[in-house]
Amino acid sequence: MRPHSVSSAAAKQAELLRIVGNNCFKQGHLGAAIDAYTEAITLCPDVAVYWTNRALCHRRKNDWLKVEKDCRRAIQLDNSSVKAHCTLGLALLQKQELDEGVDELQKALDLGRGANPKGYMIDEIWQELAKAKYLQWEHASSKRSWELQSLKEACETALKEKHFLDDSHPGSFSDEAIISHMKQLEVLSRVFKEAGEADIPGEVPDYLCCKITLDILRDPVITPSGVSYERTVILHHLQKVGKFDPVTREPLDHSQLVPNLAIKEAVQAYLDGHGWAYNTN
Repeated sequence: MRPHSVSSAAAKQAELLRIVGNNCFKQGHLGAAIDAYTEAITLCPDVAVYWTNRALCHRRKNDWLKVEKDCRRAIQLDNSSVKAHCTLGLALLQKQELDEGVDELQKALDLGRGANPKGYMIDEIWQELAKAKYLQWEHASSKRSWELQSLKEACETALKEKHFLDDSHPGSFSDEAIISHMKQLEVLSRVFKEAGEADIPGEVPDYLCCKITLDILRDPVITPSGVSYERTVILHHLQKVGKFDPVTREPLDHSQLVPNLAIKEAVQAYLDGHGWAYNTN
């Protein structure tokens, strides 16, 4: 019985230390909060939230290596921790580990939507993920642009060399040959221009945007009248403005909202091909 009694006492003491740490964190006493969470971890090292809370303190202090270490331990203990995945993602972005950081933020977003679609963290995670995805697109776009330009120049050089060789043969020089060469260069230029158009920012199609904010949809829901809105936006409207559809003005209750999976898939497909649309500015 003694080990169980000690374990129970340690767990109670660790919880008290967590509360102390939380209060210190709220007051901005990060050193004291870290000390409290560290003591809690010493008593109960297998409780994920103690590691996550300490990681949040390290985040406030911009100590990203310690943030990463604590978050990875928290995830080992509880792989469903939204805060741990989100905070780890931010730490990895600080280390310029863009791809893994995006993966962790995406996990946090998926877990958060599954656990509590109305949760306050969902919008914060999306904003961070969108910024990272946009940065990811910028890097890839710059690389594609350089590769396309290099390939275009190589093709132009090859065409010019072919034209020169053709002209070196007796009787080959003619207006027709010059016109043919110019047309080939025009076609080449058009092909490479079209190849780069996906990386040119434009307007997001209306059907992929929330009818209230006009921003691209992230977690779309559809009303009985067939209008799609961003979930958090329409819920806020129903709570603060009134229980009616903003577009049709028909009566509307939150229980009538249904996830619009078709539009959600269409949005993701559009973002996959037009990474510039992640720009939320």
